[in-house]
Amino acid sequence: MKEMDKLQLIASQFGYSRGIMQSSIRYCFDVLKRHLVPGNILELGPAEGVMTELLYGFNQDLTIVEGSTQFCDLIQNKFPTVHVFNEMFEEFAPNDKFDNIVLSHVLEHVENPAALLTKVKNWLSPDGVIFATVPNASSIHRQAAVLLGLLKAENSLNRADIDHGHKRVFNPSEFKKIFNDAGLKVNKFGGYWLKPLANKQIEQHWTPEMIDAFMCLGESYPDIAGEIYAVVSH
Repeated sequence: MKEMDKLQLIASQFGYSRGIMQSSIRYCFDVLKRHLVPGNILELGPAEGVMTELLYGFNQDLTIVEGSTQFCDLIQNKFPTVHVFNEMFEEFAPNDKFDNIVLSHVLEHVENPAALLTKVKNWLSPDGVIFATVPNASSIHRQAAVLLGLLKAENSLNRADIDHGHKRVFNPSEFKKIFNDAGLKVNKFGGYWLKPLANKQIEQHWTPEMIDAFMCLGESYPDIAGEIYAVVSH
């Protein structure tokens, strides 16, 4: 099956942005907007567009690149002024540079993350920034899953990873290395969402206040947070 066809299939079954992930994406945006610089924004892989809506509210000079036709149509209908490109990242060839490039839960999906970043840095303006976030293989919930026999190793792919098209799970050192391999400078590494349990357990038993507290608490413990991020530049 071609990669574009795989994306259409995943999109037809996708539920990534439901439930607790809504809170995670909103908190991710709260972190991201601390680092945005003046100018336009490129978002890669917006999926259903939860982050897109937050970025659009911040700055309407927004371009997105998404391999799924279904998601592109959804976003274009909701935000008619957004520049939407239904392309694979590797085939995208913009005429303009971008001041902010957002890769929220993208790098775990692609075949060669460092190669993609090497391409992406050519789209970045001289003073621009790239903000990238991925799930953390060293998250305490994955460490607990290993002890419980639910995962063979912290970086093993679980059923949700496979359903969402993940090809890997990065630990912090692996995540930082792909930027160095692409010739990019990591200006800031961090994390959010100290996540002791699986999503469904949190959704069933936690209050919104508990969720917000643990999102914030993860910033103090990035190496074991559920989500890790990097702010990088030329």
